[in-house]
Amino acid sequence: MERTFVMIKPDGVQRGLIGEIITRMERRGLKIIGMKMVYVTEELARRHYAVHEGKPFFPGLIDYITSGPVVAMVVEGPQAIRVVRDMVGATDPLKAAAGTIRGDYGLDIGRNLIHASDGEDTARFEIDLWFGREGIITWKRDVDRWILEKVE
Repeated sequence: MERTFVMIKPDGVQRGLIGEIITRMERRGLKIIGMKMVYVTEELARRHYAVHEGKPFFPGLIDYITSGPVVAMVVEGPQAIRVVRDMVGATDPLKAAAGTIRGDYGLDIGRNLIHASDGEDTARFEIDLWFGREGIITWKRDVDRWILEKVE
């Protein structure tokens, strides 16, 4: 099973979309194995978005992500990274397909509701950054036999 990092950003939290986003992921068959609501410190924000440091939008990104609480999650499932990225939609909500989270709920690239890891290396880095080893719960979900042909 593959794991990925997902964050409902401050605009998603403020707009009351936490339940809707989690519901979509669970209904798809993904399993949440780590979750917490936190205020992002500037230090954590800078580490998370370090790849964007020096870009013109970086200061605004740090201000935005630290402006209110976020919900950080670790999600597990077959090809979880690709599945979640497909569910989230394009970074610019105006270019995101209908039926995706951003396509259904977003209007502005600077308020695009959700973050999802873009690859295996990024997922490992972000999961470790946000959760470490102690924040992940391994558990057997009884319904998996109805979601997956072969349950590990």
